[in-house]
Amino acid sequence: MLSTQYISRITLMRDKAPSFDVYPFSLPAVRALDTLEPHSKVTFLVGENGSGKSTLLEAIAVSMGFNPEGGTKNFRFGTRASHSPLHEYLRIAKGFKRPRDGFFLRAESFFNVATEIEQLDGEPGFGPPVIASYGGKSLHEQSHGESFLALLMERFGGQGLYLLDEPEAALSPQRQLAALARIHDLVNDDSQFIIATHSPILMAYPDAWIYQFTADGIERVAYEETEHFKVTRAFLANPERMLRTLLGGR
Repeated sequence: MLSTQYISRITLMRDKAPSFDVYPFSLPAVRALDTLEPHSKVTFLVGENGSGKSTLLEAIAVSMGFNPEGGTKNFRFGTRASHSPLHEYLRIAKGFKRPRDGFFLRAESFFNVATEIEQLDGEPGFGPPVIASYGGKSLHEQSHGESFLALLMERFGGQGLYLLDEPEAALSPQRQLAALARIHDLVNDDSQFIIATHSPILMAYPDAWIYQFTADGIERVAYEETEHFKVTRAFLANPERMLRTLLGGR
């Protein structure tokens, strides 16, 4: 593991948690969390809805100074205060090298980020248009998938810390492959990614570490051991048989 990674260890200060019977500490993954060590390049957080992966990623992002709704560290807007207090109980160990760039992407609130960019660019005397860093075209005037890809291709500049929450939400399989290629380019430019995802395409990135969130807690697993890979492989191998099983022969 390289000592120059931007985040080297994430620790839950368990002795300071008010109660593991209340949210977010009652989430299975958080309840079992002690220390999680991300890969210096790409780390995936995977698991069922409600397992706690997005909540943990959000807490990491807020601990690192990012806006809870997403964006860079310069974004300070708030549409609705919905983030959990988990960040107050995390200790983040950082490498001696500081990232030159960074972004927290939340698929569910990226619309709010796009709106904030338009509002900033509408203020007189604010400076160069913010949208110029995102390709120059309004993110609202693009499809959801196009705006996500514009973010990856235009705004992410390398030597950065990128925290992505379900980036595949708006991307077709082909665009997910394009995103993988862009992630690889950025990794080769000294970037570190922590990604919460359901996509078996994205989590196939070579040598990435995958942490699977289950009812029993968090465990590091191989790609082929994830439920996402197993279910997708079984379905594609014989969709008719699986559909018969699911639909009861109807």
